[in-house]
Amino acid sequence: MENLGMRLPHPDFWKGKKVLITGLTGFKGAWLALWLKRMGAQIHGISLPPETQPNLYETASIAGITRSAFCDVRNADEFAAQVALIEPDIVFHLAAQALVLRSYEQPVETFGTNVMGTANLLNAIRNIKRTRVAVLVTTDKVYENLGLSTPFREDDKLGGHDPYSASKAAAEILVASFRSSLFTGKAALSTMRAGNVIGGGDWSENRLIPDAVKRWTGGEALLVRNPHSVRPWQHVLEPLAGYLVLAEMTWDKPALSGAYNIGPDSEDVATVEAVVALAQNSFGKGTFVISVDAPKNHEAVHLALDNSKARRELGVSPRWKLATAVQRTMAWHRQFNEGASAVGLCNADIDAFEAAP
Repeated sequence: MENLGMRLPHPDFWKGKKVLITGLTGFKGAWLALWLKRMGAQIHGISLPPETQPNLYETASIAGITRSAFCDVRNADEFAAQVALIEPDIVFHLAAQALVLRSYEQPVETFGTNVMGTANLLNAIRNIKRTRVAVLVTTDKVYENLGLSTPFREDDKLGGHDPYSASKAAAEILVASFRSSLFTGKAALSTMRAGNVIGGGDWSENRLIPDAVKRWTGGEALLVRNPHSVRPWQHVLEPLAGYLVLAEMTWDKPALSGAYNIGPDSEDVATVEAVVALAQNSFGKGTFVISVDAPKNHEAVHLALDNSKARRELGVSPRWKLATAVQRTMAWHRQFNEGASAVGLCNADIDAFEAAP
């Protein structure tokens, strides 16, 4: 399906495709599984057990629409055996330690999961003839951030002050190395660097919108750490559409494989405080206070992505403005708290996203 020249995933392409999602029990993994199920894919997952209570994997009954196995990507032999049993057509590698603050507390785990886990995935698929495409998810934080306001382009210097950012930058270098040295004539390998993702069903720790939902539902004030920090906010369906279209495009045109940013346009790059205000208005209640304590750990003040390569090469561009993304996220959680079905809420969001002008 396409709308006004902006590319969306094609259900006909995905029908019957055998797809592996690592990190299936995570927030993005569960959303991706629901979208692929609508399009008729055969979905397999390898991941750790869900980390939070509640979590979208269980509330949306993802186990019932997939064939899922629990395995740590750092366990190379067991992980490779699971991948060999599946023999996927397409791989989406989402398994990660994805929290910046946790990476300060657990740097070795972060590097082990994000770097060696990626190496284990690529080593597991490089001799599987059936596998034609792999999309490996990284982050907007892979770039060396010098505090400038210029949006990052894919050919900007990689870096990373904190262990999370550095581990994802290292994963980018690792994928590029495998692509050029070990995957010639094999699966097309691409990475996609997404912005700050929001959406219904995210209950992760130390994330702005999940923390707001938890505090406001319980009648507490939200503590805002870095109100003036600027981030490229986007609804979870934006990067997922990018991952899916990238897989479709590189299936027939492997020369398009490479690194891509997937982020909002410049007008939707906003401060933390602005997003909190939008969330407060959409949720209908809740207060927040600005922290007066100096941050314990370094976090970049300004972060933005240049999305022109994805527009040009893939035909992918943002569909929802920031206000819409926040409104639908808070409505999802409000309706879920009132008893609505997680699956129904996710499908309603996908319907609205596909129909968006």
